[in-house]
Amino acid sequence: MIVVNEDIIIDDAEVEFEFVRSSGPGGQNVNKVSTAVQLRFDVANSKSLTGPVRERLERLAGRRLTKDGVVVINANRYRTQERNRQDALDRLVGLVARAAEVPKKRRKTRPTAAGVERRLAEKRRRSQKKRLRRDSVADDD
Repeated sequence: MIVVNEDIIIDDAEVEFEFVRSSGPGGQNVNKVSTAVQLRFDVANSKSLTGPVRERLERLAGRRLTKDGVVVINANRYRTQERNRQDALDRLVGLVARAAEVPKKRRKTRPTAAGVERRLAEKRRRSQKKRLRRDSVADDD
């Protein structure tokens, strides 16, 4: 069981791991040992997620989401399979936790009366400055 928060617990059977060869440093092991991890989590068919969380997760996943609704996380930061596996799990938990947060609703606000007055006063000053420039050019003709 993967615990995201008190409301969301992902069953281990819903997460699939595939181990592949990793690029980058690794010495002699780089061509022999499959240390990189590819984690797959089927968001579309997950029983652990509610509708709103699923929708937010699909939006947050971006390029990591396949057409079939599967989130794919690649982890090859470390040289060992176990650390990459844990890294992929941590990233999945972080992603689901972010999706579980309900976004705050935006409340419409209006500018204060003093703010409106300041803006209009500045417009009048700018207008006066430009009018003075224009008039001085007209006097020279």
